Amino acid sequence: MKYIFVVFCLLIVQKSAAQVEKRLDSLLKSSVGRNEPGIALYIENNGRVIYNKGFGIVEDESLKQLKPNTNFRLASVSKQFTAMCILLLEQDKKLSIDDPISRYFPELPKSVSDKISIRQLITHNSGIIDYEEVMDNSILKPLLDIDVLNILSKQEKTYFKPGTEFRYSNSAYALLALIVERVSGQSFPEFMKERIFKPLKMKNSMVYEAIAQIPNRSFGFARDKNENIYPNDQSLTSAIQGDGGVYTSLNEYKKWTHALWDNTLIDLPIVLKRLNSPIKELTNSYYGPGWFYFENANPALFHSGSTCGFSTYSINIPSQKISIVYFSNIAGNSEPFKKILEILKSEGIENPADVFTLHQLTR
Repeated sequence: MKYIFVVFCLLIVQKSAAQVEKRLDSLLKSSVGRNEPGIALYIENNGRVIYNKGFGIVEDESLKQLKPNTNFRLASVSKQFTAMCILLLEQDKKLSIDDPISRYFPELPKSVSDKISIRQLITHNSGIIDYEEVMDNSILKPLLDIDVLNILSKQEKTYFKPGTEFRYSNSAYALLALIVERVSGQSFPEFMKERIFKPLKMKNSMVYEAIAQIPNRSFGFARDKNENIYPNDQSLTSAIQGDGGVYTSLNEYKKWTHALWDNTLIDLPIVLKRLNSPIKELTNSYYGPGWFYFENANPALFHSGSTCGFSTYSINIPSQKISIVYFSNIAGNSEPFKKILEILKSEGIENPADVFTLHQLTR
């Protein structure tokens, strides 16, 4: 009788998974036009993969189709990788997250850098000026992380006293990438490859470099005011690595997710307790090492990414082994993701509330 019950339960699970797959197939097919860029979606529930597909094209010349092994630019979802690099260097005892950044950046005004710690860069409460607000938009050459430092070297104030408020900052993560380089003696892409991608067997993942060939690469697109889609892969800030330069696929991001669940590189629960800043706009919400998260019975991690040609979302609930990963090679393509969450909620798969409120805090 016990075995009959187990088989019965497995049949129910399989039927439910098939129903979820059918509903998601229908949604994504209706969301992606013929021979248009599109969406790749990965869902794992209780450690079981229930969806892993791509719809749409990689680029508009070959009409090659998006697949689970297609590499997307992660945009700000990259920040969790940048933060991990810093944590690995601290694990190596080569720095402390409580070090003032003046130790690494003599170029910055000491009135600013002496008051800001690495910790505050990671958790977005440094108050450091956003480079996008003060950069010269008339220049034609793409900006690099070192250019961000040069821009900030001329800023002698912060938005607020460091450590007192939360303000999302791309500047902070560009500086973190430069700290990785100055402490390790390697380029940021080299360090990421050696310490994260190689150990996790993410062999086709990489940090963007203009001179590098990206395997299985998807190219970015956007919509004009009439909803017509056009190529839009690069911008003036696309070459900045620390705040959004990672390329990876659904298949390889899964390896990253499992490494977080298994504490392969660091002990994630300990780090989340040790390294976070509260977000006043939302109850029980924090920013930790490259993740927004809700502190409740089942902490839910979330991050979004948006660039000129890509939209990315990642939800991760470690205690339940739930991962929802959405990569799109169309800028601002959030509506299908909202509908995906509605389907999953109706099918009993938990997702964190207010993720789009958190998403607005990153803009």
